[in-house]
Amino acid sequence: MLQLIKTIKKRDPAIHSWLETLLYPGLWAIVFHRPAHLLYRCKLFFIARLISQCTRFFTGIEIHPGAQIGNAVFIDHGMGVVIGETCKIGNHVQMYHGVTLGATSSEKIQRHPIIGNHVIIGANATILGAITIGNHAKIGAHALVIKNVPDNGLVLAEPSHYKIES
Repeated sequence: MLQLIKTIKKRDPAIHSWLETLLYPGLWAIVFHRPAHLLYRCKLFFIARLISQCTRFFTGIEIHPGAQIGNAVFIDHGMGVVIGETCKIGNHVQMYHGVTLGATSSEKIQRHPIIGNHVIIGANATILGAITIGNHAKIGAHALVIKNVPDNGLVLAEPSHYKIES
């Protein structure tokens, strides 16, 4: 928890003190995911899901207890984040509100994304299926990602629906 608090304080310029980090829903979603994941691995599925659903109620962030989440994962403004059961998230990942790491299959296989280390995922981005997002990749806001992204890759949503007039 201390490492995550340091990460949040370092990455969010709006933080004035470590005490403010205790108000971040992303912190609590990750903190409560840890015991839920442990219970899930011990096949105590109901208790694991109960913890994840209570956490969702209080934070607005839904993390399936089967998801594997690395260290220093920072969910900023987390409302509406959904992380699926077979998702694997590396270390030092930052994601914003509305991110979905979802499946495209109902089979009991790896069906959610694998996110590398040091990845940034913008607000309302959707990453679907058993794809891999490489290390140091950046996924822009509102992007829909359905194919693998290489290390250091960049994916942007096409802003064709915007009209800018001068």
